[in-house]
Amino acid sequence: MSATAEQQLAEIVEASARAVTDEYGRFQKVEFEAEVQRRITAPDLDPRVLAAALDKSVHGLVRGFGERRSPNHRRKSGMFHPRGILKLGSGIWVWMDVATPTDLLEWGRLSTRNLARVARAEGDRQDYVAERLAAFRQHDGLLLGQLERIVFGYVHDPDSSPDIE
Repeated sequence: MSATAEQQLAEIVEASARAVTDEYGRFQKVEFEAEVQRRITAPDLDPRVLAAALDKSVHGLVRGFGERRSPNHRRKSGMFHPRGILKLGSGIWVWMDVATPTDLLEWGRLSTRNLARVARAEGDRQDYVAERLAAFRQHDGLLLGQLERIVFGYVHDPDSSPDIE
């Protein structure tokens, strides 16, 4: 998959989101998905872009398979299932039915590291929300984008923040 094809696919997804956005800036995921599907199944789509879309689809299917098979303490039968999967990191997965004590230990360690990372991210998110809500109370009538630019000094610089295309 070429970087150009992946960039074109990202542009298709962005254009699809814009196409289904209402006048209040909201859009429904189901409509968004339908629009992306319509555009990537167009007969004149560049085959490299279609290949990039297929590659992303495969990644999503595999990720979903792993998520459905991951141990879940809320299952009626408990965490173990013979067709369950432990994700050990570095792209290595093992069927629970044949997992070794070392596999179980590694899965537990990885889970603890992930929990710490999620807790830090959630703390950052809650700090951001609290700070912006306080600013909204002082600057009534603004939308978040306006608040970010006026109060917090946001300036878009595509060279310094290429994390969103």
